Amino acid sequence: MIKIENLSKQFNGKNGTVTALDNINVEMHDGDIFGIIGMSGAGKSTLLRCITLLERPDSGSIYIDGNDILKLNKQELRKARRKMGVVFQHYNLLMQETVAKNVAFPMEIAGMEKNQIKERVNELLTLVKIGDKADFYPAQLSGGQRQRVAIARALATNPEALLCDEPTSALDVLTTKQVLNLLKEINKSLNTTIIIITHEMSAVKAVCNKVAVINDGRFVEMGLTKDVFANPSHDVTKMLLGIGEM
Repeated sequence: MIKIENLSKQFNGKNGTVTALDNINVEMHDGDIFGIIGMSGAGKSTLLRCITLLERPDSGSIYIDGNDILKLNKQELRKARRKMGVVFQHYNLLMQETVAKNVAFPMEIAGMEKNQIKERVNELLTLVKIGDKADFYPAQLSGGQRQRVAIARALATNPEALLCDEPTSALDVLTTKQVLNLLKEINKSLNTTIIIITHEMSAVKAVCNKVAVINDGRFVEMGLTKDVFANPSHDVTKMLLGIGEM
């Protein structure tokens, strides 16, 4: 389980201090597909970066399986980070390396043996349905195929949670559906908790069992996706659903 308590993050801008996250509180349970949705600049990606400690929050706590990762030493933090896989918005693949090498990279960093890495790479590429692309380079792949490589790489170290930053924003409608179905399959077959950061309500509706709406660095609405979609209470949620105006 991922539990966030009183999380805040500020940045120093040209016009003074900007509050990106303001007292965020949320629980994401094992097996959830949890959507975090909001407009551009609402704080979605900053929250993801704080959960993975790519950004250090100014205050608050982030509990992974009951341990506050903000209080861990370097060795403990490395171990905790392996419980989280990240799928970045623009894939962040190594363009000069093959698909197989991209997926192998985090396992090499973790010190796994070569025969184990090769077996795991084959297993993951089969899981994401691009087993025939192992020797291809990212430039030879479509956007959807690149996203599948990114997902396979994020799963390389058997994480308990998969954090996806706008995983379908650069994809066409058909490819979006295929990637979302893949995430559902991974959630079901591996019981991996999935957090999807997005501005697309259709993506949340398609796969997420829970959703939180973020605006100006604060959660303004949260609950079961079906309940939030059926009875939105905040103006931002209504606007995202296309039934209200700001």
